[in-house]
Amino acid sequence: MTSTTEHQASTTARRVVGVVRIGVGLAVIAMLVSTYVGRIGVGDSNPFDFFGYFTNQTSLITSGLLIAAGVLAMLGRDAPAWLAVLRGVATSCMIIVGVIYNTLVPGTGSAPPWVSAILHVVFPTYVVLDWLLVGDRPRLAWQRLWVVLPYPLLWMLVVLLRGATDGWVPYGFLLPEHGPVSLFLHVVGLLGALLVAATFVWWASRFRGSVRG
Repeated sequence: MTSTTEHQASTTARRVVGVVRIGVGLAVIAMLVSTYVGRIGVGDSNPFDFFGYFTNQTSLITSGLLIAAGVLAMLGRDAPAWLAVLRGVATSCMIIVGVIYNTLVPGTGSAPPWVSAILHVVFPTYVVLDWLLVGDRPRLAWQRLWVVLPYPLLWMLVVLLRGATDGWVPYGFLLPEHGPVSLFLHVVGLLGALLVAATFVWWASRFRGSVRG
């Protein structure tokens, strides 16, 4: 009887985790789409500008990964290694989204204040708590820690190229007029902070969490 009760509780927990993940992921995607449509309404329709922001881009990717993990949770399956690694990268990047927004680029920019609050505080917090509390992911191998770097490096390369050509950058500290030394220090600092965040995420994957999703 106890075993049956525990199995039912575990199944219920998985389904709840799955529903919440899918709901959060869809809600964030809907909010990003709605915000972009709002930008179109005021004549700012360039998708490369809107999704050029690390916050918007990373939130969209993370939402998709959450939905995938949510579907697996509802099916009662643990995440495969590749999905766990991608979620680890996304979680590390979301930590950076929260930290950088509240230090280097405070303010709401062109987004409504409530959108900024969700994308820069609420959503990153949820993503980190999900990673910490729900133990449906395998341990991440330390030798794979480097995989957190390619995506942010590619993003920064594109941003720096755009800044040097058409003059558009998403964040003021990446403006080319600050000079190469400032840009280099900011890039190195961001990558260093990302590796610190990833180290925490990789370390946290060694714990099964309090909720067996």
